[in-house]
Amino acid sequence: MYSAAFIFEPGTYDERFHALDALIEQAAHATPGYLGAESWKSPDGTKINATYFWETQESLRAFSLHPKHLEAKRQYTQWYRGFHIVISEVLRSYGDGTIAHITPNQRKPA
Repeated sequence: MYSAAFIFEPGTYDERFHALDALIEQAAHATPGYLGAESWKSPDGTKINATYFWETQESLRAFSLHPKHLEAKRQYTQWYRGFHIVISEVLRSYGDGTIAHITPNQRKPA
């Protein structure tokens, strides 16, 4: 399993941003191997982390090459003050079983 964390500082969104964002979300959901996503804001509210989870590196790559995603990447300066992306392989995932998560809980309940 892989994750792609898109960390960004929002700028000003317009109608074109919202339309393109919706198309990219649809593309992610339609890509085989897409598992889900979650978002977090920094404590000061200036940055957002949208993390997407993928079954394989190939599925993540397929999404990254989607035409609408590439279009947004070319135009990002219109809507974001800056961004940083972290691609990770998920090695383990566990918890006490009380919080559902996209990643599988690999620890057996006590």
